[in-house]
Amino acid sequence: MTLPSEMNALVQLHDGYAGTQTGPDVTDLAPFLAHETIAVPQPGEGQALIKVHLAAVNPSDIHFIKGEYGQPRVKGMPAGFEAVGEVVAGDTPLLGQRVSFFASASGAWAEYALTDVARLVPCRPDLSEVDAAGQLVNPLTAIAMFDIVKESGADSFVLNAAGSQLGKLLIALGRDHGIKPIAVVRRSAQADSLKALGAAEVIVTGELDPLGAAKAIFETLKPRILLDAVGDQFTSDLFFAMPSHARWVNYGKLSTEAPALTELGQMIFRGKQIEGFWLTRWMGQVDSARIPAAFMEIQERFVSGKWKTDVAGIVPLSQAMDKLPEVLALPDGKAFIDPRA
Repeated sequence: MTLPSEMNALVQLHDGYAGTQTGPDVTDLAPFLAHETIAVPQPGEGQALIKVHLAAVNPSDIHFIKGEYGQPRVKGMPAGFEAVGEVVAGDTPLLGQRVSFFASASGAWAEYALTDVARLVPCRPDLSEVDAAGQLVNPLTAIAMFDIVKESGADSFVLNAAGSQLGKLLIALGRDHGIKPIAVVRRSAQADSLKALGAAEVIVTGELDPLGAAKAIFETLKPRILLDAVGDQFTSDLFFAMPSHARWVNYGKLSTEAPALTELGQMIFRGKQIEGFWLTRWMGQVDSARIPAAFMEIQERFVSGKWKTDVAGIVPLSQAMDKLPEVLALPDGKAFIDPRA
């Protein structure tokens, strides 16, 4: 295959960190990215070049371009962590195959991306493009965090931002393993659909006395794991209302509000814990056999219909600077960028 020398990409305008925490919402990409024509990256030892078919957009991507993520930006490099595409160059037996991948060397919001060959995940032929483009960040996080839930031995668990793509994946895992999900959402309109998906209970933060409702549910179901993408005061209140030995596992910061930890004595006298979860760290610590097994499970769940990707919109790369914020503002669905359009 003859490769072009140049490509279109959404490139970062800044280096390093910003020192801010403004959340994963964005109404204007211009302060952070620019649509430019740049050189196609060349694979080095242990790397693969992928022609991108479809790239996912996750909250972590928005934190990253703002300089609020756990790794620094690199000015002039394309953004975008996760995508699916065809391996077109590199020293790998996967040459010519469709793969999902984390873009470790040159980002996925571009016509071509560069990554380590170890980060390539071969795709089943019956796996759809949207499922393949988004099978890494959210599904692998869901599998990893649900391992925590299973290891707790509890019959239920709490998750907030439950109407998100990741939240729905976790609810379906709970349903299929007989562990009751207690879903926390902002809007009452989400409750019925989440119960139909498998949520045992739904706590709506916008309704009257949601903490009272939570306490009544916890008295019966006694959850010991709180999976938290929000990090606000209500999450803190939920945690302190949970039974002894509860664990608050934070993996995101959708809220810019700093919660007050009002009952720290529970950490001492009731054995409670607060901890963080970062998928990148988990992948480096878990047994090496767990990750390929997880991807087999992920692809089977999507193909069988146990999981599905809710799509808010697919934006052409050429229009992403203008159109992507509009799609990201839509509720309950995932945004994608198509570099071929």
